Amino acid sequence: MDYFQAVVLGVVEGLTEFLPVSSTGHLTIAEQLLGLEVDDPSVTAFTAVIQVGAIAAVVLYFYRDIGRIAAAWFRGLVKPEVRGTQDHRMGWYIIGGSIPIVIVGVLAKDLITGPLRSLWVVAAGLILWSGVMVYAERQARQARGEDAMTMRDALMMGVMQCAALVPGVSRSGATISAGLLLGLDRVAATRMAFFLGIPALTAAGLYELKDVHGADLGPTAVGTVVSFVVAYASIAWLLRFVAHHSIAKFVPYRVGLGLLLIVLLATGVLTAT
Repeated sequence: MDYFQAVVLGVVEGLTEFLPVSSTGHLTIAEQLLGLEVDDPSVTAFTAVIQVGAIAAVVLYFYRDIGRIAAAWFRGLVKPEVRGTQDHRMGWYIIGGSIPIVIVGVLAKDLITGPLRSLWVVAAGLILWSGVMVYAERQARQARGEDAMTMRDALMMGVMQCAALVPGVSRSGATISAGLLLGLDRVAATRMAFFLGIPALTAAGLYELKDVHGADLGPTAVGTVVSFVVAYASIAWLLRFVAHHSIAKFVPYRVGLGLLLIVLLATGVLTAT
């Protein structure tokens, strides 16, 4: 991994982590185009670690909310009068919603880092999950905001987040779609998608850090910083966008990219892994 490759992948990660277009899918494509072996453990580790930069951007962007939620959750452990507040409940929702992906991620680690790291899988994920996003938007009632969220909502969104372990699906696309199907409005669903991403992606990045080779520490640090800067801008834009637009707006791009990948793979321009 050299510094140019690290910067390119950092930009790709920052741009796509929170948009419903699949960051893992885009990183896999970029790695192929840069001549990297996508199933190499060090490349997989690099991909996971630079996601921490994007998560740091979420923490900074929402630091007031996160600080308030964390404080209420800890106070609620010893003060019963705090336990019914929205912030205290949100703390439990984030914890509960994060459990499914931790369990599935551990149990399916070899599958995720092995056979699923294929551009055929990316193409299928991009195209097929687009149908789910369109369906979610058509069925969306957007009748409830964040203050009306329940543990059931958080758990269902957490379960749906597991689908994003398949490259091409998109973690934000999966969780936002689940929130819409549960009756949440787009902003509430999107904010929850951000919050659920913090423990999931941080844990994955820290776990994979051990596989980053010493020679790659510099490029990994650069890629993480670039990811942070680009992701921060992406978060601000996405929150404004979803307040007034359907996430189905991303479907033509997803389907077009998926079909292009199929053509490039079928003609031998790209290899699957």
